Amino acid sequence: MSEGVETLHHRIDGAVDLQTVVRTMKALSASNIGQYEKAVHALAAYDQTVELGLIACMHQPDLQLQWLQRQQKQQHVTGVIVFGSDQGLVGQFNDLLAEFVQKTLKDELGKLHIWAVGERMTDQLEDAGLSLSGTFNVPNSVHAITALVEQLLLASESACFEGDINQLYVFHNGASDKLGGYTALSRRLLPLDEKWQLKLRTTSWQTNNLPETLGDPQQTLQALIREYLFVSLFRACAESLASENASRLATMQRADKNIGEMLDELTQTYHQLRQENIDTELFDLIAGFTS
Repeated sequence: MSEGVETLHHRIDGAVDLQTVVRTMKALSASNIGQYEKAVHALAAYDQTVELGLIACMHQPDLQLQWLQRQQKQQHVTGVIVFGSDQGLVGQFNDLLAEFVQKTLKDELGKLHIWAVGERMTDQLEDAGLSLSGTFNVPNSVHAITALVEQLLLASESACFEGDINQLYVFHNGASDKLGGYTALSRRLLPLDEKWQLKLRTTSWQTNNLPETLGDPQQTLQALIREYLFVSLFRACAESLASENASRLATMQRADKNIGEMLDELTQTYHQLRQENIDTELFDLIAGFTS
């Protein structure tokens, strides 16, 4: 074979190996999407239980959120938690979310306490000139989300309850209707405003028996609100991870398609060039025989 045919053969082998890696990553991303989406659905039942507990607390007479109504420091401080990614092949997953964070917070007065999840999101926010109070690694499975959320609560919850932070926001990417797409989302977790409290107070209880809390209603309410924060951050993290893997899956699908098209072209060129070499050798053999 000529050098050109051998080169094409090596290129085809390399493309096949690359396609195998891409398809493995596709399968892994699809599997990850499933487990994170199941975690979000499973969380709904626990979220409902926590909400029922909060409704029961709010139906107690003269119960106030005193522990959240402590006198704030004069300086206005906003806490921000941003869920990004540690790995690549996700397109503009981190870039668009970082822009959304900047746009949303541009009118916020006072100091910002920002906690970033993911090395790439950390780089994006720092490049935008935002100072970070802490960074965390992205969990690599559903089971690791709980540990991350506990770390985030330790980093932010005490500051909120002690009055060091006036409000707390969470930013993350969530699924969109577009295949492999995502959309930037934000939610204010604290403070628990009057509208939120009024909704709980006016929600009818499910039975004719009035709800009653065991122990100190104030402590019970505080514990339930911490669970509300846990559920909110867990859901945000799981949705972010599902969106990240959906974006990576879409990227791998495009790569698989491009590699397949390239393989078709290389294979066609290889067979054509190989046939030309065979024809040339036959002609040389015939010419040598007849001369």
